[in-house]
Amino acid sequence: MKKLTALVPVLLLLWAFQAKAQDDAIQKFFSNYTEDDRFSRVYISPKMMQMAGGFLKNNSEDDESKEVGSIISKIQGIRILSSDEVDGLKFYEDAMSTLTSNKYEELMDVKDRSSKLKFMVREENGLVKELLMVSGDQEDFALLSMLGSFTYEDLNILAETTEIPGMEEYRKGKNQP
Repeated sequence: MKKLTALVPVLLLLWAFQAKAQDDAIQKFFSNYTEDDRFSRVYISPKMMQMAGGFLKNNSEDDESKEVGSIISKIQGIRILSSDEVDGLKFYEDAMSTLTSNKYEELMDVKDRSSKLKFMVREENGLVKELLMVSGDQEDFALLSMLGSFTYEDLNILAETTEIPGMEEYRKGKNQP
């Protein structure tokens, strides 16, 4: 029994380290290209999302805008890395190789001869903690990571009502048969 009691904290630490390592892998991928002039980089902080969501919640007359404001307030950050000057398929494969596939559940995978697009989510306790979009073709690459604590209904509302980067592609994929 003492061995089991000692083993539980060690297993919890290993699990936490693995989850942190996954976040670090995505962050490392982003940071590899922060000084590369071929890439555009966008980071929207949690505070900015709280401000935008709070503004909508407090300054809107209609319930839908208040609901969207509430959902936007749940976003804990958005990171976008994109380029139209690189072999996007190569960067797509590089990005996908950094991810631990068992941490993410695939929502949508679209491939044709010249392009690839994948949406994945990372869930914890029944909530989406990260929505990840990776796309590439012969001339373009894009990676979007949206962190927060969402339900799938929240993501669907964001896709239908906002212009948050990546939501148009999410909406199109969600509506496909």
